[in-house]
Amino acid sequence: MNKILTTEKALEMLSTKDVLELGQAANKVRQEMHPDNLVTFVIDRNINYTNICTSECRFCAFFRAEGHPDGYTLSKEIIFEKLKETIEAGGTQVMLQGGLNPALGLEYYIDLLTFIKKNFNIVIHSFSPAEILHIAKKEGISVTETLVRLKAAGLDSLPGGGAEILVDEVRQRVSPKKISASDWLMVMEAAHQVGLETTATMVIGMGETYAQRMEHMEKVRTLQEKTGGFRAFIIWSFQPGNTQMGGEKISAWDYLKTLSIARLYFHNIKHIQGSWVTQGQNIGQLTLAFGANDLGSIMLEENVVKAAGTSHQMTIDKMLNLIRETGKKPAQRDTQYNIIKTFA
Repeated sequence: MNKILTTEKALEMLSTKDVLELGQAANKVRQEMHPDNLVTFVIDRNINYTNICTSECRFCAFFRAEGHPDGYTLSKEIIFEKLKETIEAGGTQVMLQGGLNPALGLEYYIDLLTFIKKNFNIVIHSFSPAEILHIAKKEGISVTETLVRLKAAGLDSLPGGGAEILVDEVRQRVSPKKISASDWLMVMEAAHQVGLETTATMVIGMGETYAQRMEHMEKVRTLQEKTGGFRAFIIWSFQPGNTQMGGEKISAWDYLKTLSIARLYFHNIKHIQGSWVTQGQNIGQLTLAFGANDLGSIMLEENVVKAAGTSHQMTIDKMLNLIRETGKKPAQRDTQYNIIKTFA
């Protein structure tokens, strides 16, 4: 991309341009940045080690309050079996994601990471900024020290969970107990500074304006200019089922339009991931014509989106066919986006 798109121009395009026009422009940028015509995916598993959470976000159907009869924290034995299955299925990455459980301190996480690294050759891409800040506050230590100690125990990188929309006006409405936009950015910057690369995410469809979506993207792009630590940008859409917020899902066109703008806007983030998890396989496939070059994970297990009533199953064969049908070449990647295997 020769010219960096300004936030003002991106907002104007998001507000006025036709979705197909934006898709064509985004696809052109994708081709320039990824001329090999590969579309990547990773094989991994989300393990929600606990569902007890004090954040109580209104958009979340997964969490349970402390003391709730359905609250749980997985044992090491269960986590061991889940990881064993993941490795046997060709998995290379695990995402440990849980709630802000007041009963779990830093030693729990260090013990869990050490246990996993001792028993499995797998990348641990885990813990959102909200979880990191929760651990740091519970222990009374800095975020940086928390990250350093988790990294020493085996943490390899962080996912971008909990970003939702990085505008406090929106966050106060949908998740008033969650960390602020500036705290999310602070934890990400600290992670990058201690050598933990991350992904950046955005959840759209919570009643935010186009201007607020662009404010979110601007904050991510500005931090990326400073640290270069974001590997990818991933957009999900809010799933209203079984949540306190309720409401309707956004349209597929709205999703694709925002995805296209993300590809045009992020000159400094190489990978844009399309979400088949929230959009389904058909729209997930369409994202490859609207700027996405990655389809995320096969995801052997997913519980959070499923709790909101949205469940799409993916296998390796489905993923390969889905990519091939677009005229592109499927490739399995690792967490760092290195190609492990290409498929004809």
